[in-house]
Amino acid sequence: MTSDAGLLPIRGFDETLGFTQQFADALHDPRDARFTRHSFRQMTRSRIFGILADYEDQNDHDWLRDDPVFRIIAAGSLEVELASQPTHSQFENAIDIPSLRRLQEVLIDQFIDAFEEPPARLTLDIDTFDDPAHGQQQLVLFHGHYGQHQYQPRVITCAENDMVVMPCLLYGSAPAALGAADDIVHLVGRLREAWPGIDLELRADSGFGVPEMFDKCERLGLWYSIGFGMNPVLGRNSQDLLDEAVAAFDDTGETQRRFTSFEYQSRSWPHPRRTIVKCEVNTIGTNRRAVVTNRPGEACCPARRTTNTSTEVKARTAIKSSSVV
Repeated sequence: MTSDAGLLPIRGFDETLGFTQQFADALHDPRDARFTRHSFRQMTRSRIFGILADYEDQNDHDWLRDDPVFRIIAAGSLEVELASQPTHSQFENAIDIPSLRRLQEVLIDQFIDAFEEPPARLTLDIDTFDDPAHGQQQLVLFHGHYGQHQYQPRVITCAENDMVVMPCLLYGSAPAALGAADDIVHLVGRLREAWPGIDLELRADSGFGVPEMFDKCERLGLWYSIGFGMNPVLGRNSQDLLDEAVAAFDDTGETQRRFTSFEYQSRSWPHPRRTIVKCEVNTIGTNRRAVVTNRPGEACCPARRTTNTSTEVKARTAIKSSSVV
């Protein structure tokens, strides 16, 4: 008896894609084959499908090893006993840095192979998210913003097909942009090797609004839209617009959004960059957000535009049209 029969169609899908096979092949197995019972491929499939079925803990594999569906998925036979939790722990700790690099290339290769024809333009999104942990695992540290002990995975995804292109595991309290510029350089090199002349855009929140990211994007010839933390200079440059939005909200009771665009140069930047500030007022209060961008459409950002439902659609349409040009 099993409650995980729904994994079997996914296993068939995996057979077609060859995902777990390529995953396992990228890993270096340092063990002596004469004294091993469980292959890296078997344990890779056990862990990946365990996570898919919401069995996050390795401890779950002490009884999943006897589950008939997991035996079919991982070993292809009901007669083969799967690896226990201690064996899975040894497996995960045996993975070396070169294996992780090869695995990174596998994921990029799969992303490139997902396109039947070379794309003319791709939009890449980079972001981190919190992964709370409740033990003494390596690299689990306290993050002040999230208020918890955690890991902090970072992923680069593609807006056109929602695929994960490049994942990275950061320690719990790491800055979001740690090593991100190097990842972008490597990924852009691979994509342009496969598709010379492709137009690439990078989008990110303010955690990535650091000088190295702007510099690398410009040197690589990328379009970018990257959030930037509000500071006194941006505040002064947008204060009149915020006051105008507050007054309009007091008069109408309706949510107000206004945008302004200007050249701004931080002390750590070699030159000014176009910065857009959104001033929003609603029943919760006021909210200002800044984005630094070099996209062609930034020039049509209205300096003092009240955006309700109809005007918001018009503004988005205008920006989209100009960015295509």
